[in-house]
Amino acid sequence: MTMGGHLNINHLMFLGQGALWTIALSVIAPIGGGIVGFVIALARISPLKSVRIASGVYVQLIQGTPLLVILFLGYFGLAAIGLKVSSLTAAGASLTLYVAAYLGEIWRGCIQSVPKPQWEAAEGLALSRTQRMMKVILPQAIRIATPPTVGFMVQIVKNTSLASVVGFVELMRSGQIVNNSLFEPFAIYAIIAVTYFAMCYPLSLFSQKLERRMGRGRSNLAPA
Repeated sequence: MTMGGHLNINHLMFLGQGALWTIALSVIAPIGGGIVGFVIALARISPLKSVRIASGVYVQLIQGTPLLVILFLGYFGLAAIGLKVSSLTAAGASLTLYVAAYLGEIWRGCIQSVPKPQWEAAEGLALSRTQRMMKVILPQAIRIATPPTVGFMVQIVKNTSLASVVGFVELMRSGQIVNNSLFEPFAIYAIIAVTYFAMCYPLSLFSQKLERRMGRGRSNLAPA
């Protein structure tokens, strides 16, 4: 990319590359966070008290710590003890831990919001705990969890901008680099804002649509 001068196609392409990395990080975080979050959700409702306490401590610790601090610990903290990691690895791992804590709590609430008669009916069929969860509870919880999960994706996309503090060149960092060359902050950050809006607005609409649709479905789960 040619620096200096006025905003041109090369700068826009550089911003576009940053946007692609933002999308990539927005995919990595919910996949990794979803896997860990599912384990956390199940641990939060575990019959074992020690497992519930341990998972609860994890959730409270991550939710009570700013994502910026988690990113610093994941990149600079590990480097301080001799573990060198790339900015992508640090950003991906930090966002995964962050997303897991929130998705774990969202999904835990959705599992527990399945009407009590459904739990009792599954238990009355003499199903094991695993069978009750897999065949009765989780299929219903997925319907409930889908809208808030999609809605949380919007927060993930916006939070990827913090990865710039560890040198990861996503959309925000690429905008900073271009602005340091051109000194046209209004135009550059306006483009960045529009790009984030273009990423997040469809997710917001999709979340609202799912919420309306799933809301009608949930009424069918309520006991008469």
